[in-house]
Amino acid sequence: MAGNKISLADWQAQLNPQGSNTAVKTAVKDDANLVYSTEGGKIVAKAPAKAVAEAFADGAVRIRRETKGRGGKAVLTISGIAKPHDELVLLAAKLKKKCACGGAVKDGIIEIQGDKRMLVEQLLQAEGFKTKWAGG
Repeated sequence: MAGNKISLADWQAQLNPQGSNTAVKTAVKDDANLVYSTEGGKIVAKAPAKAVAEAFADGAVRIRRETKGRGGKAVLTISGIAKPHDELVLLAAKLKKKCACGGAVKDGIIEIQGDKRMLVEQLLQAEGFKTKWAGG
């Protein structure tokens, strides 16, 4: 039995005659949840790109007053502005300053805290948007 001993390198060469460990490399490249690889070290995940909001067919911006799921507090949601996320953030900042309230941009929808429909409508029309009230 002592004569049958082989080195680890010889054993790996017998398993994979091409000389490279392609089975391990393809498994590493196919794994989307990989955090660390012995080949390249720490794997940095790429951040998904922010989506551009979609406009409605009639081209109007919808202003909706919502209270559901917000503890009875009124929030205006403004949807239908087909601009990149960065431009929506700038527009939301303008609206928040003019309305003297808080808000956010989530999934291409601008949220303004409080019920200031008339003021928001005037500001959006001054920016050149055609507006419509939606909901109740």
